[in-house]
Amino acid sequence: MEALAQFLPLIVMFALFYFLLIRPQRKRQRTVMEMQNNLQKGDKIVTIGGLHGMIESSDETTITIVVGDGTRLTFDRSAVRDVVDKGTL
Repeated sequence: MEALAQFLPLIVMFALFYFLLIRPQRKRQRTVMEMQNNLQKGDKIVTIGGLHGMIESSDETTITIVVGDGTRLTFDRSAVRDVVDKGTL
């Protein structure tokens, strides 16, 4: 019984750590992966570097975006931070 009383605070701290840090981080990672997998032509995006553009084409690992002056840039899908506007193309 004494041994359980010694480990109880450690168990409680681990449970709090899991529910306050690990679980929310996994949920965020899952939503980001889903967003990156659902990128389509015409979506307006922002990259992790802050570059705004529209997706012109994509394949399994890369996307080509068009920026304001018509320049085409190729990025990894993982470089997309946010979808600003879903395209209708």
